[in-house]
Amino acid sequence: MSDILSTSVSGLLAFQQALDVTSNNIANSATPGYSVERPNLVEQPGQNSAGGYIGSGVAVDGILRSYDELLAGQVRSSQASYSSLNTLATQASQVDNLLSSSSSGLSSSLQSFVNALQSLSTAPTSSASRQAVLSQAQALAQQLTGYGSQISQFGSNLEQQIGSNVTQINSLAGNLASLNNQIAKDLAGTGNAPNQLMDQRDNLLDQLSQYVTVNTAAEPNGMLDVYIGSGQALVTGGTAQQLSALPNAYNASELQIGLGSAGGVADVTSEITGGSLGGLLAARSQVLNPAQNALGQISVAVATLANQAQSAGMDANGNQGQPMFNVGGVQALGASTNTGSAALAVTRTQLSALTTDDYVLRYSGGAWQLQDQTTGQALSMSGAGTSASPFQVAGMSIVVSGAAANGDSFLVQPTATATAGLSVALTDPSQIAAASLAQTGVSAGNTGTGTISAATITNPSAWVPGTYSLTFTSGTQYQVTDSTGTVLASGTYAAGQPIGFQGAQVTVNGVPGTGDSFTIRSSTAADSGDNSNLLALIGAFGNNNLGGGTTSVSGAANNLITQIGIVTQQAQSSASAEQSVNQDAVTTRSNLSGVNLDQEAAKMLQYQQAYSAMAQVIHTSSTMFDSLITAISNG
Repeated sequence: MSDILSTSVSGLLAFQQALDVTSNNIANSATPGYSVERPNLVEQPGQNSAGGYIGSGVAVDGILRSYDELLAGQVRSSQASYSSLNTLATQASQVDNLLSSSSSGLSSSLQSFVNALQSLSTAPTSSASRQAVLSQAQALAQQLTGYGSQISQFGSNLEQQIGSNVTQINSLAGNLASLNNQIAKDLAGTGNAPNQLMDQRDNLLDQLSQYVTVNTAAEPNGMLDVYIGSGQALVTGGTAQQLSALPNAYNASELQIGLGSAGGVADVTSEITGGSLGGLLAARSQVLNPAQNALGQISVAVATLANQAQSAGMDANGNQGQPMFNVGGVQALGASTNTGSAALAVTRTQLSALTTDDYVLRYSGGAWQLQDQTTGQALSMSGAGTSASPFQVAGMSIVVSGAAANGDSFLVQPTATATAGLSVALTDPSQIAAASLAQTGVSAGNTGTGTISAATITNPSAWVPGTYSLTFTSGTQYQVTDSTGTVLASGTYAAGQPIGFQGAQVTVNGVPGTGDSFTIRSSTAADSGDNSNLLALIGAFGNNNLGGGTTSVSGAANNLITQIGIVTQQAQSSASAEQSVNQDAVTTRSNLSGVNLDQEAAKMLQYQQAYSAMAQVIHTSSTMFDSLITAISNG
């Protein structure tokens, strides 16, 4: 009879525990991160009898939580991807909205300036048209500097978010390490898994995946090692490493990500992927910095083309034109780790060779080496880096002074700060140089059909005011002479081919006769109604003066808007797709780990009936035992 009693008692206790577990499941049905638990009921060893082995009841061999590491990993991976893409899309859309407005965007501002130039070209002496050009120049400069200022503000906000993300990651890492220690201690002390602590740890890992890509590796003692990014150890057992937001070696306002280790702090910025932190770093490298550099290139182009045209023209007062725009110079930043005394003086020399990339100039092995920071490619430089023979590369001239130590380096940014320094230099509409510095004419006695274009001053510093004659010694040969008869240029005539001399250039078309001549003379105040210099400037804005002669100023603006738009659209589309993947992964995990109240109600009924049955068996065994005692007593 004792066998029946012990068996029924074991069942009573087991189903009591099962009811406790089910009750706890129902109570936590709305608890975030809770994994449904199940009692692991196992049959107790049987006892041998004459008729065979008879079971001795049931026992609860642990409380198991419904958890799948693969499903949990899929949730974290998709969460990290979605968070990264969503952050990138949010940051990119700010810049996209800023630049792409049809009414106040970059392209419309540039077009308004060109339209004002075209209007002035039809009435070069009009004071109102001149004022309109000056006003549009000021509007364009303000628009570009406003864009640059706003993008800089976006960058400042982004750096603050990076710092905040690092703080949150460190907090989560510390809590994860603490839970690792508690779990290992409880597991070693009781032999049972502390499910509640494990749920808390998984919940923290889910939170961590919102900030950065997360991977884990289990240890035999129940701890989880946590790796972030491309495999950097954040939590090892019960010890958490600390991320740090380090000032960039060249620019302290830009933060890099450091990871502490026994050997010090390592820069792991390039290794950080996924999550909002990865999205912020991607936004900085793919959107904000490129946009700022591209705006700078456009600002340099606007200022360079306008100033070149001004210097090649004559204003309404009969004076050679002065620069129309000021623009920020090249920025060269020495690394904070430099130990030598070297310094750089960098200027722009060739607009068409200027890129939107940044460069690192490093002194190594007794020589200077230049690397494109965007492409990683090494660039060859001509020159010696001295004032007499500067380094010439990528549209820049670089002069090095002082003595560099081995390993010293500089970040060279050709266009990053150009927009911040953009402003209008002219103060009076009369200073706009609409006319060319030189005028052309046709001799009355010409017999051929040759025609001459307006003169263009290609090199104002080489232009010498005076009167010059372009004479055709035959139908195919020409020479240019000054007022003393000195021959300055000669050659074989080809219709439409430029003829240059003394920093000036003209083009002849048609068929000149032998002895035909044309005059090129200095402009006077009486020629201020000439519009040829304005037409040259308008043409320059439409010509492919950027990207090695592949794009115009407006083309560069459109390229910038298009590139930012593509990044924004792709990030938004990918974020939407990844969000769906994440939702599916969460649903799949919830189907396994979440509390289903219908199932729990069924389990509750099952366990309750079993519990009642076990109680009835105990009552029956008691009655049988009493009957046996009574029979023995009466016997």
